[in-house]
Amino acid sequence: MKTSYWEKEIETIDRTSLKKLQLKRLKESVAVALKTPFYKARLKKAGITGPDDIKHWEDYKKIPFTTKDDLRECYPNGLLAVPMDDVVRLHTSSGTTGTPTVIYHTKKDIDNWSDLIARCIVATGATEKDIFQNMMSYGMFTGGLGLHYGAEKVGMTVIPMGGGNTKRQIQLMKDFGTTVLHITPSYILHIHSKLAECGVKLEDLKLKKAYLGAEPYSENTRKKAEDLFQIDAYNSYGLSEMNGPGVAFECVHKCGMHVWEDTYLVEVIDPKTGESLPEEKEGELVFTQLVRRATPLLRYRSRDIACIRKGQCACKRTHRRLSRITGRTDDMLIINGVNVYPSQIEEVVMRIPEVGTNYQICLEKEGTLDKLIVKVEIYSKLFKGELSEVDSLKNRIKEELRAAIIIHPAVELHEPGSLPVFEGKAKRVVDNRAKL
Repeated sequence: MKTSYWEKEIETIDRTSLKKLQLKRLKESVAVALKTPFYKARLKKAGITGPDDIKHWEDYKKIPFTTKDDLRECYPNGLLAVPMDDVVRLHTSSGTTGTPTVIYHTKKDIDNWSDLIARCIVATGATEKDIFQNMMSYGMFTGGLGLHYGAEKVGMTVIPMGGGNTKRQIQLMKDFGTTVLHITPSYILHIHSKLAECGVKLEDLKLKKAYLGAEPYSENTRKKAEDLFQIDAYNSYGLSEMNGPGVAFECVHKCGMHVWEDTYLVEVIDPKTGESLPEEKEGELVFTQLVRRATPLLRYRSRDIACIRKGQCACKRTHRRLSRITGRTDDMLIINGVNVYPSQIEEVVMRIPEVGTNYQICLEKEGTLDKLIVKVEIYSKLFKGELSEVDSLKNRIKEELRAAIIIHPAVELHEPGSLPVFEGKAKRVVDNRAKL
């Protein structure tokens, strides 16, 4: 297989030089972090008042972990390290309490992020000759804009379609000869199921590659997508706190996702003890941003479970590789690529006066897509009223949920006492999605 590089010198840097570069950039990041109210107080407690307190790698472990709760508590600008005039973009993501997390970017931050995406794209063998159709959502979600900027930097022709509107997606793929997709694994299978309905045959398309991400999926799902479309599908990993996509990506050899270690320090820890784990041992991924200046993050606990692979890839890149993400340490649900916490749903339904004390969240598969069903008990007096009142309540719950969690749920109204009752911890979530 031919190996191509976007920045060969840094992608193939020897490990000794890479460690020196990381330590230099770590000190710089600590200096930037100390400009924020949060880290100034947090690091001072740990005995770190300046970058010179980080002299050796042993000193790195003095830095306390940062969590999503910390980001929520810092909302909106407790982690902003530059003047607002220097900020060119911000992204927010929702959290368990309804308080978002926010990440700010300078122009240089966006440029650096775009370069990382360009590395990812070129590592898969794509070039400026490719037609790139982005089926990930734009807006506050980082997936769409992240790949968009990187694809443009490579010189690809970008079709910024965003998510949904399947018939239009297929028509664009056919009309413009799309060769590369950025898409969730569930949606690419859905796209295939609709080809015949749209009057399109596989031979009408020029698709060669797909970048899959934003939701967990099995190796069987990847293989199924590759077989159905006769393409190469690549695993992509990112998290909004570390910019979004582009933290790690597969190359043409597809034997683990390269973490760009000149930009991200990566650790694997025991999620219970916080102790570091060796290569090939699964644990929670922890990241430190080494180059972002608007929003520095040190030792951020991702809650994602994976391991670091041993050995060097055949592509000769020296940056280590992550395994597939196998799970999370919290209760976050990923529904068609969107992060949803059960507590977000509870917050909505429990503030509606007509809703009783019990509800249930059900996840099903509808074709290849996820379907969210929120079942709520309502006070019995409503069942004796007009049907229009019941329909109006159902629509109101739908709209309030849609505003809170972005995606469209189905809502079922039930009589009091009809949903399961648990004596211990309530089993609010029933996930019936089969692993493909």
